[in-house]
Amino acid sequence: MESRRAPTHHKPWAVTLLMAVVLLGGVGIGVGVGYGILSARSERQQSKAWEQAEMQVDRPSPQDEMLVLPEPEPEPEKFDPLTPIPMPRPGGMADDGFDPSDEDPAPPSPAPSELAALPLPLPPPPAPISPTGKPAWIRFAVPPPPLAGRPLIAVVIDDLGVDRRRSEKVVALPPPLTLAWMTYAENLRGITQNAHQRGHELMVHVPMQPQSESYDPGPDVLEVGLPIEELRRRLRWGLSRFDGFVGINNHMGSRFTADRAGMNVVMEEIRARGLLFLDSVTTQKSVAPDLARQYGVPFAARHIFLDNEMSVAAVRGQLAQTEAYARKHGVAIAIGHPHDGTIEALATWLPGLETRGFTLVPLTTIVKQGTGR
Repeated sequence: MESRRAPTHHKPWAVTLLMAVVLLGGVGIGVGVGYGILSARSERQQSKAWEQAEMQVDRPSPQDEMLVLPEPEPEPEKFDPLTPIPMPRPGGMADDGFDPSDEDPAPPSPAPSELAALPLPLPPPPAPISPTGKPAWIRFAVPPPPLAGRPLIAVVIDDLGVDRRRSEKVVALPPPLTLAWMTYAENLRGITQNAHQRGHELMVHVPMQPQSESYDPGPDVLEVGLPIEELRRRLRWGLSRFDGFVGINNHMGSRFTADRAGMNVVMEEIRARGLLFLDSVTTQKSVAPDLARQYGVPFAARHIFLDNEMSVAAVRGQLAQTEAYARKHGVAIAIGHPHDGTIEALATWLPGLETRGFTLVPLTTIVKQGTGR
């Protein structure tokens, strides 16, 4: 005679086990969803904090501006230019420092309605690679000190040139730093020449569209949806402001660097000029790493933000994180701004870096090693 199996409800342990499995499954799903939400929120908060920090630099107070007297522009160093200087922007002196008094008298200006219908001039295309055969990012690279097998740290200070007084304080810091200069800052040739002579490496800090419409990245910003010709014109104008730089990095750009169509134009242009691209990583959705590989553009990405919080103590904490990252990975790229707290923290941190077992290098040293991604 066949024995009958007891129904499940007669086995209390089976019911308990089933309830436990269901409960654990629900907890796992909740944890996963919560982690995803928190991660996305953390990225948005970090991007917002960084772009807010950049806004702080772009608008020095009127009192700070009054402390800086205009200085005569020194004779620029005879860099081998990558491209002829384009025609002045339509806005004249307000756009690019062009002095119309140096030019022959111009014919009468057309009426405003006629002027609005005229196409904006497109700067000339980049010149071919130097006769030496070396691309600009190699030709203008600052030689590193002896590496001695130590972990390497590159410190990039961007947003330079707008606040002249603080920019000069940054230039006075021990080299080699990598200094990125705003495209729309005035009279850049003299101060960038001085920075290069002091042993700092030069880059161009290119304004790119942020996610938040309340943040103003400045004039000639690269924006999603602009025609290719206009994007290229804005970028070429920015790259005409001074000479001797090794590449560009993005000013803000949490929206633009995630846009493949716009970033295609950027990568195409800087490849033609032999430049590198440093991704400030204002968004984890940046397409720059992928496009740099496709276009064969030398590339690096930021590892540490130094001054989302601008106090000396906060920056020192981030510098300690930079050291920890370099010890673990062999290299670290940190980005900061010309804030008073950042300058003070760097002034005391840089001199003891070698005794703590690290080597300060220009960005190109890390790019050459292919370890900055």
